[in-house]
Amino acid sequence: MTKSRSDQDDHLPPIPAWFQDGFHRFLKPYLRRHFHAIAIESDARSSLNVPSDVPLIVYANHPSWWDPLIAHFVNRVSFPGRQFWAPIDADALRQYEVFKKLGFFGVQLNSKSGAADFLKTSQLALHHHDDQGNCDGALWVTPEGRFCDPRDHTAALMPGLSHLCQRLSSGYVLPLVMEYAFWDERLPMCLLTAGQVMDVSQHPDWDKTLWNQRLTESMRSAQDRLAGLVVDRDSGPFTNLLAGKKGTGGLYDWLRRSKSMLTGKRFKATHGDQFS
Repeated sequence: MTKSRSDQDDHLPPIPAWFQDGFHRFLKPYLRRHFHAIAIESDARSSLNVPSDVPLIVYANHPSWWDPLIAHFVNRVSFPGRQFWAPIDADALRQYEVFKKLGFFGVQLNSKSGAADFLKTSQLALHHHDDQGNCDGALWVTPEGRFCDPRDHTAALMPGLSHLCQRLSSGYVLPLVMEYAFWDERLPMCLLTAGQVMDVSQHPDWDKTLWNQRLTESMRSAQDRLAGLVVDRDSGPFTNLLAGKKGTGGLYDWLRRSKSMLTGKRFKATHGDQFS
């Protein structure tokens, strides 16, 4: 039975809309300054078209410090109207309590009580409702449980995600994987792709072991596909979600621009043609 909105929200940190909107006004230019592009494989975008009125779990690999910021940005761009939620180490959250206002909730890692808290709070987040009573929860998790190179597939997925999926009666589960790559420009790119979305209601007979197997296979398959695209060094298969800063900047670009003006040639800030 679905709990009422007031019961659900009792154990979730309040999310001030003004604060979260202000954070995104800061986040977009911040990412532009640090990335040449944030882009997703075009053929994978259809996997992001999930119904907006049911719970959504997005699970991802964890290659970098940037992952939470990228996740928050992608959630806003790809799932507008959905409230971002994500577990974070409880000790880290105590150090950065401002994260509570952005949808992060603390979980004590590597403990039975922490696992129970993760399941309880995650289910509350997934059934969170907006002011009109619509289910708007999007839960983002990194089940590898540690930083992992995107080509390293040795980390087993932590069991909490499969336990959560097995408990749900409805909702969608989406693998979304990322790599940070340098190609032709000074700044890196964050490149993403999505795996096959899974409809929880279609798999009532999957136990926790089978869920873990399917979740792992889907994420690793998406990672292998993305790795091939990164090695190809071609922006053609991608859709740009955010065009970042171009050129080298500083004195070097000033000299190049001045030379272009003197010679009557068009100034080109980028070094190559990818995402230009």
